[in-house]
Amino acid sequence: MKYSGIGGQAVIEGIMMRNGDRYSTAVRKPDKTIAVMEDKYESLAAKIPLFRLPFLRGIFAFVDSLVLGMKTLAYSASFFEDDEEVKPSKFEEKLIGIFGDKLDKVIMGVTMFISILASVAIFMVLPMLLSNIIKARIDNYYVIAIFEGIIRIAIFIFYIKMISRMEDIKRTFMYHGAEHKTIHCYEKDLPLTVANVQAQSRLHPRCGTNFLLIVMLVSIFVFAFLGWPNLWMRIVSRIVLLPLVAGISYEIIRLAGSSENAVVHTAIKPGLWLQYLTTRPPKDDMVEVAIASLKAVLPADDPALKEDMLLPNTDEHAAAAKDGAEATDKIERKAAEGGARRAG
Repeated sequence: MKYSGIGGQAVIEGIMMRNGDRYSTAVRKPDKTIAVMEDKYESLAAKIPLFRLPFLRGIFAFVDSLVLGMKTLAYSASFFEDDEEVKPSKFEEKLIGIFGDKLDKVIMGVTMFISILASVAIFMVLPMLLSNIIKARIDNYYVIAIFEGIIRIAIFIFYIKMISRMEDIKRTFMYHGAEHKTIHCYEKDLPLTVANVQAQSRLHPRCGTNFLLIVMLVSIFVFAFLGWPNLWMRIVSRIVLLPLVAGISYEIIRLAGSSENAVVHTAIKPGLWLQYLTTRPPKDDMVEVAIASLKAVLPADDPALKEDMLLPNTDEHAAAAKDGAEATDKIERKAAEGGARRAG
């Protein structure tokens, strides 16, 4: 299977795909047609060569993904805004007067900052505070660091389980599954048809879910070397060292995505299992959106563009797609159960 380097994310009723400096966002509009927006994105690493160095590149790739993610999310949301004009409040008018046309970018920046701050507080600082529970009984920094890591992972899984109950999030997870299946299909050099895509696994080693889990695992080892200073030093250290943790985690994900080594693939298995929570089997019309988005970022001479993008919606095609998806999910479940038994 070839390594394409293509990545993406699910947005509102759609999917963003990125290939190098090109990205596209395909959205299933309320009228059931597919809107595709294509553009170029110059990453921080492309602008500053220093940011391409190992470990540094992971930090800035994470920043790029946040910026591009927010931008494409806003684009997809624009198709579902209320058409009825609402008069801006006095506060909104004041903001428009201050920032003018840049207001949307300012709001996006503030939203991103608050999101990062909340994530650090919930997934980094809170587990550290809760690990004080065993500090009175155990005076081993390594054991405390492991306990803190377990709490962090437990909070993350609980968070995912809770938001997955929301109907909109369920659909987003289905689009997430479509994204993975489509990239798998392309990397196997199969024609990009709905039936071929549906037959692929919805788990992918380069997934952001993998990255987040690896961040949590790497943080255990990094924070274990800090000892147990006063409270504020512990909080500051978690925040200051987060870029280092992200940089190390990115290199591991990069290796996992391009390596066929059995040891590497075994090491990332927990991240793959976690994707059962963040992805769901997609519907055929979601796969159509994923294919449209992927094709938009391929080079003009790519052989995949010469294949028919979509198959007719015949009963035979629908049955083939369903059988392929069910068979794949059954294999994935057995693999996960077997891995869980071995881990136990």
